[in-house]
Formats: sequence, structure tokens, C-alpha cells
Amino acid sequence: MNKKRCILLIVIISTLFLSACSLKQDVEKLYKEEAPLQAEIIIPNNFSANEQETIKVILTQKGKRVEDADFVHFEIWKQDGSIKYSMEEAKELRNGIYSISKDFDHDGLYFVKVHAGHNGSIIMPKKQFVVGELSESELDSLQKGTQNENEGHEHHH
Repeated sequence: MNKKRCILLIVIISTLFLSACSLKQDVEKLYKEEAPLQAEIIIPNNFSANEQETIKVILTQKGKRVEDADFVHFEIWKQDGSIKYSMEEAKELRNGIYSISKDFDHDGLYFVKVHAGHNGSIIMPKKQFVVGELSESELDSLQKGTQNENEGHEHHH
């Protein structure tokens, strides 16, 4: 009898383990669905030194424009590190479009980085642009495809 009870107990325990591993209906709903924030940075075709220019970003999430982003900031710096504008909060225009206007006093290769967040998704896309004429070293940098944009550009949130 002892042997039968032992086998019965093993069968019961095995059944419990196997039933715990069975697939649950709609199990995919238990996991958070990712909905990354996306940004399209819009830069004017031509920048001129000593003129105010407007840079825009269009934010979307799940295919819809984001009108109530948690935050949108613009950070702009010159490729050689000689000019760095402080990070500024964007102005919300309408329909998921955010902007910043800046006076660019010097020609050269610049970068803009957008820091944006909405519903737990945070992104920091970056885009380069040219103001006026490029120097020889900036032209060389573009032709070689070097990534010097991080010079003097380290910080943490």
C-alpha cells in the first residue's frame, strides 16, 4: 500500500506542475505593449548667420500626433564645440508640432538634439544642419563622415 500511495502522490504532484504550465488564454494582454515615441525634425532649407531661424519637430505615437507631450526640449551646438546653446523648452504650436527659434551668429556645421517624452517613452533624435558657409575642417569632417558632434557635449538628466 505504501508504494501505491507514493505513486499516487507523484502522479498528483506531476499533474499539478503540468497544469500550472498550461497556456493561459489571452496571455499576451498581460504584457505591456510598446508604443515608442517618434520624431521628425524639420529644419529650414537654408540658414543664414545673424538671422533668427525656426526648427520644428513633429511627435507621433501609435500613428497619432502627440499634442500633450510630457516634455520637449531642444539642444543645439556647433560641431567643433565652440558654440553650445543651453537646452530650451520647445514651444507647442499645434497638432503635435513643437518649435524653437534661434539666432545663429556664426557660420558652420551644427547639430540639434530633441529630448522628448510621452507616456513613458523617451527619445533623443539628433540631426545636423549647416548655417551659412562651412570651413575647410567642417567640409573635411562631413566628407570623412566623422562623428565629432559629441565633443564637449556630455551631460546627464
